[in-house]
Amino acid sequence: MTLASIRGAGARFCVLLFATLLALAPARAEAPGLRTEPLAIVTLHGVRNFTVEIADTEATREQGLMFRKHLAADRGMLFDFKTPQPVAFWMKNTLIPLDMLFIAPDGRVVSIARNAAPMSEAQIPSAGDVLGVLEIRGGRAAEIGVEPGDQVRERIFHTSPAR
Repeated sequence: MTLASIRGAGARFCVLLFATLLALAPARAEAPGLRTEPLAIVTLHGVRNFTVEIADTEATREQGLMFRKHLAADRGMLFDFKTPQPVAFWMKNTLIPLDMLFIAPDGRVVSIARNAAPMSEAQIPSAGDVLGVLEIRGGRAAEIGVEPGDQVRERIFHTSPAR
């Protein structure tokens, strides 16, 4: 065996070891570098509090919750589009089902996409202009009784007093 073949075998071993360790590493609960903020959803059944990651740049909005393997019941991601506009989402590279709440500038839930299918490339459109979209664990909107017309309280929305 030559020195070059020993080096080549060592390099292949290191690459294989690194790939194995990466595959065994637990998925991150949150993306590094994203700030979190409190958010509340006001429904007829009460107020539900969440901690949400803020996706307010093109890069963070494109990444979203892709490749996550878990999302806690009190966690989510808020997409801030800065100006009201119609938007559409898809679930490409998203491993878990999600509920998507499309939110008007006043914090009112305009529409809800429930249990969006993982890995789907089907477009999920808002029902009009929205300022933000909140993604939470699939099925969670039904669990807490969120319906269109309910109120989301977060700093980006200009909310009216609670009902």
